[in-house]
Amino acid sequence: MSKTVVHVLRHGEVHNPDGILYGRLPGFRLSELGVQMAKAAAQGLAEREVVHVVASPLERAQQTAEPIAAQFGLPVGVDERLIESANWFEGKKVSPGDGSFRDPRNWWVLRDPVTPSWGEAYRAIAERMFGALQAARVAAEGREAVLVSHQLPIWTLRRYVERKRLWHDPRKRQCGLASLTSFHFDGAKVVGIGYSEPAAHLIAMSPTARTAKGA
Repeated sequence: MSKTVVHVLRHGEVHNPDGILYGRLPGFRLSELGVQMAKAAAQGLAEREVVHVVASPLERAQQTAEPIAAQFGLPVGVDERLIESANWFEGKKVSPGDGSFRDPRNWWVLRDPVTPSWGEAYRAIAERMFGALQAARVAAEGREAVLVSHQLPIWTLRRYVERKRLWHDPRKRQCGLASLTSFHFDGAKVVGIGYSEPAAHLIAMSPTARTAKGA
């Protein structure tokens, strides 16, 4: 059977001066530090045999994919399945300690954290992300592919592949800015999952890494 690796990359830091949860909103691009993170991710993949690059349609993901695609002389494909998850709080300021979760007007949205009730179902996220993962595996069979997506979809995909429950504590996600979650395939079967942070030296400089308002 062929050995294939699909790297799922989280985009870099986003310019978000108002500190809102930007979700799927258009117009949110990488910050200057985020651009550096994208370049660091590309450098981290420089010795790999990447033949396929696809990203979420959102600007920040497309920007993060560009230096990788350029490095390998490839186009950046678009896969809608890689998009950020839908969220009722999109466009609002939501952060720990700001009172959003204690506001009675929001309680109906927070009624079911397992599904969850405030946005796209974890199961739906997992299934669309797994479909994108398998499509990339087929496209890069025997070599390597890069998919650029967002924190919650990437972490949900990983838990799905690892056969863990999909609901989780967001504070415990292992999915830093510009991080790579790498799925190793033997044929169509995932035989290993790796994780690396090629932009770790830049993450330490990012306030977004500590108080993310979107992913």
